[in-house]
Amino acid sequence: MKQAASSSTPPPDADVKAAVLAEALPYIRRFHGKTVVIKYGGNAMTDDHLKQSFARDIILLRLVGILPVVVHGGGPQIESLLSKVGKKGEFIQGMRVTDNETMDIVEMVLAGQVNKEIVEQINHAGGKAVGLTGQDGGLIRARKMMVKADPDSQEVLDLGHVGEIESVDPAIIHSLLASGFVPVIAPIGSGREGETYNINADLVAGKIAEILKAEKLILMTNTPGVLDKNGRLLTGLSAREIDALFADGTISGGMLPKISSALEAARSGVHSVHIVDGRVPHCLLLEILTNEGVGTMIRSH
Repeated sequence: MKQAASSSTPPPDADVKAAVLAEALPYIRRFHGKTVVIKYGGNAMTDDHLKQSFARDIILLRLVGILPVVVHGGGPQIESLLSKVGKKGEFIQGMRVTDNETMDIVEMVLAGQVNKEIVEQINHAGGKAVGLTGQDGGLIRARKMMVKADPDSQEVLDLGHVGEIESVDPAIIHSLLASGFVPVIAPIGSGREGETYNINADLVAGKIAEILKAEKLILMTNTPGVLDKNGRLLTGLSAREIDALFADGTISGGMLPKISSALEAARSGVHSVHIVDGRVPHCLLLEILTNEGVGTMIRSH
């Protein structure tokens, strides 16, 4: 009799699990059939445990009817290969200066190594992922990016094979999503003359989210989100507040293109933009399917 009684008693954490599942239901209903663009980068791409949790999150989202599109970076992997050939990475305003040799390495790492590894992880975990670059299916048309030395200067800096997006043709993404696949996109685009450009992955994710009219754009980072000068997390930011953070230098370096693309996406119709801590296991599920925010949400107004 004792054994029967104990076997009918739920485990101590069963009610917690049930509550979490019940909490997810309205989010699943709300986002079913909606597109979510995810910029995948930082520690989440290099830590084995986080890589596995990311792959499982993507599969679960797809299984409950949400349509994830993954855009990835590969900064640490590029730096590693550059150092092996005796080159040192250089950045200007958060953009990698890309000469001919660096472009060859960027293409080799992003399209040949990182993209295939992400695809394999999702497929190995039971999903259906397909790897692309912006060159496939005419996805991303790019042009050479030139940046001013500073806002008040007329001096223009040449970053080499660094591109900005001229146009996006989402046909191949729509085709893959309609066939049940998860597109995994490396941020490389083609110019009008067939030249190859390295494009900041945050900018690519933002523009693709805008063109797809995505429900959400989620940018995974190595920080808890956007922090103020005292290191406190800013959980919600408006366009005006972001402009002030740019002006006083709170947002600088590698966060500049990330926040700029997030703000542009929010202004261009993406319903919500989130900068989340990719070091938190299952941060995607926490952000999309629970009440627990794990980062900063950016609003257009």
